[in-house]
Amino acid sequence: MEQTATIWTVLYWASLAASGYIGFIYFRDLGDVTQMVLKVKRKNMLWFIRNEYKIIFPGIAAGLFAAVLHLATGAGGSSVLFWILMAVLVIFYGFTWVWVHIGLRHQQDKATYYSIAEAKRYVAPEDSVIVIENKGHARAHPDYEIWRPHLAGNHQGLGGENVIITYCSMTHLGHGYKPEIDGEKLNLEVLAQHGNNLIMRDNNTGEPIQQMYGNRERDARDGPRMQEWPTFRMTFRGFEKAYPEGEVFLNRPSKNPLVWLVDFIVNSAFVVGLAKQYRREEPVMDNVEHIDRRLPLKTFVWGFNVGDDYTCYTEDFVKSAGVPINSQVGGRGIVAQYDNTFESLGIWYNDSGEPVSQIDFFGNSDKGKLERVETVKAGSFWHVWANFFPTTDINRPNSVGHSNEGAEVA
Repeated sequence: MEQTATIWTVLYWASLAASGYIGFIYFRDLGDVTQMVLKVKRKNMLWFIRNEYKIIFPGIAAGLFAAVLHLATGAGGSSVLFWILMAVLVIFYGFTWVWVHIGLRHQQDKATYYSIAEAKRYVAPEDSVIVIENKGHARAHPDYEIWRPHLAGNHQGLGGENVIITYCSMTHLGHGYKPEIDGEKLNLEVLAQHGNNLIMRDNNTGEPIQQMYGNRERDARDGPRMQEWPTFRMTFRGFEKAYPEGEVFLNRPSKNPLVWLVDFIVNSAFVVGLAKQYRREEPVMDNVEHIDRRLPLKTFVWGFNVGDDYTCYTEDFVKSAGVPINSQVGGRGIVAQYDNTFESLGIWYNDSGEPVSQIDFFGNSDKGKLERVETVKAGSFWHVWANFFPTTDINRPNSVGHSNEGAEVA
């Protein structure tokens, strides 16, 4: 009898230890807010994203086995200690799963868009909104409304195209993508962030996708990726002027009281965490591998690339120019200008071979109608942009001098 009791006790503690270890790693790597105090390696996070359920199911099973042993045989002794340990396991597994899969639930195919008149009840005129447009059909996404779901789109598409907004509050980046790779529609879900930038998972393949890159990790940086869609920022009042028939994304509260409570807790955590991210010089979450101090870390930049050539502009630099900035990026002509009427910084391709001297918000120039640069990451934090693209220039003034050393800094 004593030997049997010893076996039960060993099995109890072994199962509990296994469940606790797996639960802690789950909590650490995918708990999101846990990264404010815990260091997480990107490779570990990607491994957990790919294998989430394969890992946590055995961990939960081990915890349940330990609970059955204790309740049936008294293994482990103290009931007080047992219930404390069970509570810890519930936090490790329950908090993490609820935070990610309910608190951050996306709206890739079911976002609701409202008229400008309706949105005025919730969005201030001076609020910055992230805009995507196709064939005159425009959608605005206020930061506060999009920061929790992270993904917004619907089955109706944008002017007949399957286009969504992806959003990362740690980066202050909303960016448009067609959620397809090689013609295959992706089933995206928000899972985590690293490098202060959103990581999604394509649930069709289980592969992680970093927002800044737009491709599945297994395909490497030069592999197939989602098509980027021209995305720009402007004030809400500017959006109303430019697109009076435009739509506005609003993330209205759930009518389910339990889901509402989860949303309230998540939103409250976001408010606290983002207040620190926006006000402090250093990143709130210590997972940025490359720090570049050519600009204050929390400067907003409009970063983009043409091929392997990367550069970025600050709003102050473009405003101070007073005229269109003509430069060369990746062998193509580029025009940048701030529009005071619509309060928006725009960047367009210019393939005319001649400098542009006049251009309006819609891309109408003295050299014809110009197309927006689809790779522009509008208004993202400098420290995030530079972390992912460390070779970037800053405020490239013209077609001469492409080196970092020659770049002018505002």
